[in-house]
Amino acid sequence: MLELRPDCERCGRDLPPESADARICTFECTFCAPCADGPLGGICPNCGGNFERRPIRPAHLLAKHPASTQRKGPA
Repeated sequence: MLELRPDCERCGRDLPPESADARICTFECTFCAPCADGPLGGICPNCGGNFERRPIRPAHLLAKHPASTQRKGPA
C-alpha cells in the first residue's frame, strides 16, 4: 500500500492525500509536479526512475489506511 508521503522531498511543499500535484517513482519517492516536471526533468534524483501521478486514496478509506505523516523534505 502506498505511504502517501506528505511533502515534496525537494522543496518541502505540502502534498496532502488528495493532491493532484504529487508525483512518485517506483520507490515512492515523492515530489510536487513543479519540481518533478521542472528542475528534475521527470527523473527521480534518488533512483533514476521516472515519475507518475500519485493516485488519490478515496476519502472514506483514509481513516482505515491513513497517509504517512513522516516528512522527507528539506530540513
